Amino acid sequence: MKGVQSLNSRFLGLFWALVASNALSLALFLARYIDAGNNRYWFLVWNLFLAWLPLVFAWLLVKRLGASAWLSLQSMALTFLWLAFLPNSFYMITDFIHLHATGEVGLLYDIVMLSSFIFNSLVVGFMSLYMVHRELLLRIRRRDAHMIVAGILFVCSFAIYLGRYLRWNTWDVLVKPAGILFDVSDYIINPAAKPQVFVTTLTFFALLGTMYAVAWQLVRAVSANSRH
Repeated sequence: MKGVQSLNSRFLGLFWALVASNALSLALFLARYIDAGNNRYWFLVWNLFLAWLPLVFAWLLVKRLGASAWLSLQSMALTFLWLAFLPNSFYMITDFIHLHATGEVGLLYDIVMLSSFIFNSLVVGFMSLYMVHRELLLRIRRRDAHMIVAGILFVCSFAIYLGRYLRWNTWDVLVKPAGILFDVSDYIINPAAKPQVFVTTLTFFALLGTMYAVAWQLVRAVSANSRH
């Protein structure tokens, strides 16, 4: 019982630290809005909201898996929603493309503000991936679980390309699935005609993969240290 209480206490501390970090992002945006008199970077707030959805779905999925099988209708639906929205958490890193001197506030301020939003987005994305990763490890071989997670990160990297360059988003999976399937199949059939998609996808896959590997090993190191 004491170990469970200690675990809950650590997660509660992480939750409030994350709330404080997200509150800072919103405060930086609000201060810029007041000072500059416009909402130039309003999309950061919306993108951060979207980035949180995978964490919500992962939490609901973990709760559901405690009471039912993964192949149940509810668990499969939550898994689909989690996977569909997960790329949003990592997509925010591409918002650096909007960074430029505006003359409204100092460029350094905008760098700090964007970095804050992107950091929080990545954290909640990796947290949700970690939660699903742990559930996989309870059910299948370790190597298979790692391979599935790597595949998920590869799909997310490709989704980042689709979102940034082709302007597809998560909602289009539901309302325009035929259009997405057409574009995806075109890249598979004619890979040599569009080398940029593979360069972009592999670059983001390498970035996200190494970042998650560091986070995974960090959690393992902290967990091992707490047991001594």
